[in-house]
Amino acid sequence: MTRTARRNRRTLQVAGAGAAALLALSACSSSGSGSSSTMSDSSASASDKLSGTVTVFAAASLKESFTTLGKQFERAHPGTKVTFSFGGSDSLAASITGGAPADVFASASPKTMKIVTDAGDASGTPATFVRNQLEIATLPGNPDKVASLKDLTNPDLKVVLCDKEVPCGAAAQKALDASRLKLTPVSYEQDVKAALTKVELKEADAAVVYKTDVHAAGDKVGGVEFPESADAVNDYPITLLKDARHTDTAKAFIALVRSAEGQKVLTEAGFLKP
Repeated sequence: MTRTARRNRRTLQVAGAGAAALLALSACSSSGSGSSSTMSDSSASASDKLSGTVTVFAAASLKESFTTLGKQFERAHPGTKVTFSFGGSDSLAASITGGAPADVFASASPKTMKIVTDAGDASGTPATFVRNQLEIATLPGNPDKVASLKDLTNPDLKVVLCDKEVPCGAAAQKALDASRLKLTPVSYEQDVKAALTKVELKEADAAVVYKTDVHAAGDKVGGVEFPESADAVNDYPITLLKDARHTDTAKAFIALVRSAEGQKVLTEAGFLKP
């Protein structure tokens, strides 16, 4: 073989090697792209490893279902903790706007949520996650034979309502106004659980509460549905708060509440779908 032929052959080999190297590099790059996607997935998985404590301010009527969801969340994310402050939505909203440390707010009405959003304390737009309807709680066995909202106007009955500033009280008043009924309760309570407790302790004959509260009380009270409640259904919004300390963990709890799993717990408790 001539020297020129050998030189040409060596040039072709080098070119071939270079092409092979380029192909390998391209393959690596392509593989790196896949790895990047995989790494991205891994990072997403890593981000699922949440930590920290989430403080949730929630309407009193959410106590049983949110407590259940909080335990589920902690089991699914070891290293996290969910703490709750349950109460009247108006009081909770006032606490938040007053600077109380909280990460999530779940209210029993858009009106009380608006207190927080108007103050600029919400992060993002609140989302309705459930709805709730009123029901009359009576003494077990309904000894007073309460069958309608009108029956509560009987002056011989001791009836308890939520305060009118609380969502359950505002809804009850709306139902009464729609029916043109006047009712003088023996007391106005600061949240729905306090109203229900009056009946459970037999300090009152009846209370207008939510279906979910009658459901949660079991055989401690009786329950009477009334058609006017359909005109006073409350939407429940939830939001991340502006000063949330563990944002990712708080967002993950909200995601659980709104997920199919969370909705299952809530509907089993008697809540209506949004």
